[in-house]
Amino acid sequence: MKNILKDINTYSKNFKQHWLEYIALFIGIDIFTQVLVIPVFRYVTTGILKAGAIPFISYQNIIIIITTHTLVFLCLILELAILLLVIYGGFALILLGIREISQEKFTFRFLLKELIQTYKSVRISSVLLLALYFLLIVPFADIVYRTPLLAKIQIPEFILDFLMRNVWLASGLIIFYILAFIFGIRLILTLPIMIYQRKKTLVAMKESWKLTSHKQWLTILSRLVVLGISASLILFVFYLLVYFCQLGLDHLSKALSFGFATFNLILVQAISEFVAIGISVISILIVIKPLDDFIVQTQVTSEKRKSIKIMDLCLITIFLLAAGVNNILYLKGTEMQRPITISHRGVSDKNGVQNTIPALKKTAKLHPDYVEIDLHETKDKQFVVMHDENLKKLAGIDKTPKDLTLNQLTKITLHEDGYHAKIASFDQYLKAAAKLKQKLLIEVKTTPNDSPKMLERFNKKYGKLILKRNYQVQSLDYRVIEGLHQINPKLFVLYIQPYNFTYPQSLADGYSMEYSTLNNDFIWQAQLQNKPVYAWTVNESNIMMKMMYENVNGIITDRLVELNNTIKDFEDKRSNANKLLNYILILPEKE
Repeated sequence: MKNILKDINTYSKNFKQHWLEYIALFIGIDIFTQVLVIPVFRYVTTGILKAGAIPFISYQNIIIIITTHTLVFLCLILELAILLLVIYGGFALILLGIREISQEKFTFRFLLKELIQTYKSVRISSVLLLALYFLLIVPFADIVYRTPLLAKIQIPEFILDFLMRNVWLASGLIIFYILAFIFGIRLILTLPIMIYQRKKTLVAMKESWKLTSHKQWLTILSRLVVLGISASLILFVFYLLVYFCQLGLDHLSKALSFGFATFNLILVQAISEFVAIGISVISILIVIKPLDDFIVQTQVTSEKRKSIKIMDLCLITIFLLAAGVNNILYLKGTEMQRPITISHRGVSDKNGVQNTIPALKKTAKLHPDYVEIDLHETKDKQFVVMHDENLKKLAGIDKTPKDLTLNQLTKITLHEDGYHAKIASFDQYLKAAAKLKQKLLIEVKTTPNDSPKMLERFNKKYGKLILKRNYQVQSLDYRVIEGLHQINPKLFVLYIQPYNFTYPQSLADGYSMEYSTLNNDFIWQAQLQNKPVYAWTVNESNIMMKMMYENVNGIITDRLVELNNTIKDFEDKRSNANKLLNYILILPEKE
């Protein structure tokens, strides 16, 4: 332990000595990525799809894109390859910058020159290997290689949740993470070797594997773990001090309390960023220690260092000014709006069987703005309220709604979470919702076996009623959005998106998106078109607060009580300390 702390202390001294340059390096890359790189790639993707008259990318249309829009597909593949090279360039800037700063040879011109030389050593054949390598290190990117671009690449939460519900799939996922962890640690030196020694990807991988023997990778891992725990404890104590300090300051006048709250929030952001950058720098110095022999010492003149510090201060000033403006808006609450509360599948905290009338009656007492339900077409072309395409999970019957008539389906009893209830027809559910004066968000489920005129019948029977009661409709199938828009343009129809690739561009009146890939950029773009954005399925308080901070229009949840309490807490305008605490709680989710 003494050796571990000694090593961390040594690298900490290096960071303290050059903290201004390190912070400017990371903030500069962050600003460049957020302001230029990410928007450009999103606009390019949106433009490519628009040129091909393709409104979205999904598992539903990927085969169609490949077979009938070959040029679009090739353009997207080319864009993906360029994106991989840009991600690689971001890593290169960080690694080169850290090496140059720590060795006191940092200049912007020299950094750019080194980056160009690094790109020259990359071969086209290396792109696929780079993609596989990035896939391995994605779970650990924020631990060592902290880049805002790689942080955008993640598996949507609903996919992980689906995998964890099946024993075999969950086992496979766990095995994947174990293997990814092992290979990620053993190949952790691949990028430094590629960038510092300009070796090819495969050669760098082999070299990394040799250098990270059993003892060596345990040494690296132990130092990273101790560093992470130490930083977490420091931040925890700091956050507590700031929070309790603000509690006392809230007893001052409203103006003084607000001023101190603004300062304290900037302080929280600045220290959090400082610590995060410090962890990244120290982590990388720990990782590249086996490569010390390849680092050449040079010195930078005092005149050049002065110009570097001026640039550093400019970047830090931009960061602080942007943070200050956002903090004033946040504390005043001028941009915050109360999100629409939506009960997922008509239940809350497992208070009944999903999509059934008994659960609806219990959930309606919690006063959600909407209850979200799912519809399937039956064998006799009617509509039944249920989510799954097969009855086996809830009823123990290996049948689909298309195999049975409505009369047969409504006689079946479902079992879930210790409750039982009959399957409800859509007409029965509508009648119950009317008595409870409960608005509905109706998801139209589709299967390959649906009848050709399903949407026409749906609109003919329920269109006027949906409009009269101000209900909303949504679907994961874009053909439903197109079809209902053509049949009845007055219906309010949202398009459900499981992940976020592009800016919003579709016929939909709004969007319902899985929360883990949803960001404020997409929300802002959609709201500019007067199209609301709902986040699903959000069941944790800190993520609920993050979504509210991002200004989503609605939140779909399985935990309605928790959502109502979180909204009440988030909207509490009496305490600036409470707002500060809310921000601290969502800070890890925002990074």
